[in-house]
Amino acid sequence: MITQTIATWQTPHWKEALRDAVTDVHQLLALLGLSANDLADTVIADSEFPLRVPMSFIDRMEKGNPADPLLLQVLPSARERETPPGFTTDPLLEKDYNPQPGIIHKYHGRVLLITTPVCAVNCRYCFRRHFPYSDNNPGKKHWLNSLAYISRDSSISEVILSGGDPLATDDQHLGWLIAEIEKIPHVQRLRIHTRLPVVIPSRIDDSLLGLLRKSRLLTVFVLHINHPAEIDPALAAAVASLRDIKVQVLNQTVLLKGINDEVETLHRLSERLFSIGILPYYLHLLDPVAGAAHFDVPESTARALYAQLTSRLPGYLLPRLVRDVPGASSKVQITTQNFSD
Repeated sequence: MITQTIATWQTPHWKEALRDAVTDVHQLLALLGLSANDLADTVIADSEFPLRVPMSFIDRMEKGNPADPLLLQVLPSARERETPPGFTTDPLLEKDYNPQPGIIHKYHGRVLLITTPVCAVNCRYCFRRHFPYSDNNPGKKHWLNSLAYISRDSSISEVILSGGDPLATDDQHLGWLIAEIEKIPHVQRLRIHTRLPVVIPSRIDDSLLGLLRKSRLLTVFVLHINHPAEIDPALAAAVASLRDIKVQVLNQTVLLKGINDEVETLHRLSERLFSIGILPYYLHLLDPVAGAAHFDVPESTARALYAQLTSRLPGYLLPRLVRDVPGASSKVQITTQNFSD
């Protein structure tokens, strides 16, 4: 029996919101006044990549709408069992850039730390939905080895915390890790890739802000917001708190069929992001991960959408249209035509 409702729910603490995330498909649909019969696609219970979505994100979904763009990002679908050519479990060949547990080192000058396997929300198009987290999170020895790896390479000026979601880590461990990174003199910047402030804005609390405020590192948050409906007053307040302590806040979006593949949606998203202090950064083409082919937008369609977007937005509100290509020295930018502000 479901006793929790959107109208009465509130979260006193981000850890409770993380713990109490909805993991049952039928509970999620009931909270939204829907049943499986209302949906265009058959829903499934996926034991390998299960449903996981916090109530604070469900609260932003439109009740009674089976095509809600936030719902479709998290709802397991039978279409995930489709196996078209080119969609693989390791679309970016990260195993080739995984020199030791917990480290992914693809690009010159920056290195990525797999901080935790935990996410607050399981996005169905996630390129790491098949990532071998158990091999990349072996305990304290992993952290010491990862820090030693960074210390040995003086070309590394930026450390990127990723996962999972690094902000699913408690502040005691996160504070220790940041303090250890600060001891490495050639590291100047800390980048945190996270969706947690979007789906649980209360994660940006005084404890976390205190850790970041005192750090010598220039800190950048890269959020992951795909649709303007994800932006609410709680997220705006969280972003304002980060900007108050001089944290730069950027956003990356994944272009997703049926969710944001319309120029009006992308236009509104850039405008809404900037209105709360977030700079649009990347518009990613979907990584061809097994289970997500039904979200794919063809590159020709993406180019046409982007060409329309360039005619509507000033350059500083225009995210770069990119694709991740294994072996490339950076993200590969997809151009449409020459344009200027």
